[in-house]
Amino acid sequence: MIGIAINFAFGCFGAALLLNLWRIIRAPGVGDRVLALDTMVINVIALIVLFGMKFKTEMVFESALIISMLGFVSTVAYTRFMLRGNIIE
Repeated sequence: MIGIAINFAFGCFGAALLLNLWRIIRAPGVGDRVLALDTMVINVIALIVLFGMKFKTEMVFESALIISMLGFVSTVAYTRFMLRGNIIE
């Protein structure tokens, strides 16, 4: 029963990634694209965690934490670049 739920979640997050990719391509502004990229990072983290649950391995959870930190830092850096024109003050 849990396998069916995990496979369904894989499908849902895969569809969400495709919709985010469409939003990146068709977004009217740069801010919308940054938001779509940030949402893609969150969806990739969810897929990694689901992969770890499906194959019962704990190694992927550490990679999910690293990707979440990189996603947060990259979103903050890109937003600061859009607002100020530089990243480091």
